[in-house]
Amino acid sequence: MSSIKNLAGVAALLVVGVLAGCDQSKAELDSTKQQLQTVTSERDSLKGQLDTANQQLTGLRQQVADMTAKAAAAAAVPAPAPVEEKKEEPKGKKAAKKPAAKAEAPAAPAVAPSTGPATETRKGRGHF
Repeated sequence: MSSIKNLAGVAALLVVGVLAGCDQSKAELDSTKQQLQTVTSERDSLKGQLDTANQQLTGLRQQVADMTAKAAAAAAVPAPAPVEEKKEEPKGKKAAKKPAAKAEAPAAPAVAPSTGPATETRKGRGHF
């Protein structure tokens, strides 16, 4: 019987220990639940802010597309030719000697760059 009493005593101590341990973990559990609620509400708030920012971004992208289209359309329309002003020529001997305004010279033909050796010859001292 003595062994049964010892076994019952050990079992009682275990039950008391478990119950005492549960009280300590219960406070920890409550604080963890509070932290979870705080983090969850913060997450929900940030999701709402993200949705708002994404909607604004979509609107701004649409505005940029509209502005780009308007700029392209404005660039495609040719500008009217500027009106040339006619200057009166002074009368007299000096005016007759001055040549009239020259028309633009035709563009020189493009020369392809050479890829071979140089064709220049050098003369003089120091050129071997």
